[in-house]
Amino acid sequence: MPNATEEAQSDAHQHQPAEMELTVIVPARNEEDCLGACLESLVAQSNEFFALGRDWELLVVDDGSTDRTRAIAAGFAGVTVLDPAKLERGWTGKANACWTAAQRARGQWLLFTDADTIHEAGNLRRAMHEAEKHRVGVLSYSPKQLVSGLWQRALMPLVFSELALAYPPEKVSNPELRIAAANGQFLLVKREAYRTLGGHAAVKGEILEDVELAFLAKRRKVGLRFRYAADALSTRMYRNVSAMIEGWTKNLALLFGNTLILAAWRVLDIFLLIGLPLLAWRFWNYGVREVPWFTAGWLLTLVWLRNLWRFYARVAKSNFPAIDCLVSPLALPLFIVLLYRSWFQNTVLHRVSWKGRIYPA
Repeated sequence: MPNATEEAQSDAHQHQPAEMELTVIVPARNEEDCLGACLESLVAQSNEFFALGRDWELLVVDDGSTDRTRAIAAGFAGVTVLDPAKLERGWTGKANACWTAAQRARGQWLLFTDADTIHEAGNLRRAMHEAEKHRVGVLSYSPKQLVSGLWQRALMPLVFSELALAYPPEKVSNPELRIAAANGQFLLVKREAYRTLGGHAAVKGEILEDVELAFLAKRRKVGLRFRYAADALSTRMYRNVSAMIEGWTKNLALLFGNTLILAAWRVLDIFLLIGLPLLAWRFWNYGVREVPWFTAGWLLTLVWLRNLWRFYARVAKSNFPAIDCLVSPLALPLFIVLLYRSWFQNTVLHRVSWKGRIYPA
């Protein structure tokens, strides 16, 4: 006859949730305009798991939404909607939501993904295979960016070209180098690695919790892989210009430590792209007989063409369509203003705002 201790252990074992292959966690705060498409793309992948006899779960954390976010999530079969733990001082809302869901997760792998992402068919299975193939505990994708309107089309290539230069994926993925980056829109973590990192509790007050988790992954040697993944997922980060301005004002100073210097270089871009042609035209107006001036005009034109090529070669690293890269100079003044605003909010005011909440920077 089993004793009381054995019976208690058996009962606890019977009530312990069965382990699954994957838990997908979607933190959502007022995401009624994009959550449906995200969940459709995720739920559609169920058949691939079931065909292999595997199980997975999809958790949506409704982080105090005041719109239809919760109702939309609850309308999908197989989706579990959670409330986050009480938001304590020193925590960001997203870290709190992710940490709450991670405590409930049963998956061997945890995928943290944003509500504005759309996942390609088979993406989840391929991502886990990729992480296992490269023997990493953390895999992060930079999605294909979907934009609309002139200002998004012009500004986003400027920002993402700087990100590509500051965080080259091949260097981020190199375990011998200290440089680290990750994108919270797609962050796949082995559960053991997540525990080693301390989870989102270890980055609870960080505005860019994804980048900080990447740094922890490098320091604690759990393995980090990061790449551009248009083949895996896409995202529309901002629905309008005001949201885009708020978002980059929050992030730019945190992503680039040399924000004011970067702004100064972009001011120089404006001078080189606009000022040089004006100077060349000015010198040409003296007439062909003025040989020194005519020569100076051609020389300035050659310098302008060289800088124009260098500018577009840099912007091409953003992985945006050619037409968006072509119009990107139009957004240089806006980019400069956002760099300054971000520096001022983070360095002078020491606070940032996002989705109705204010956090210390």
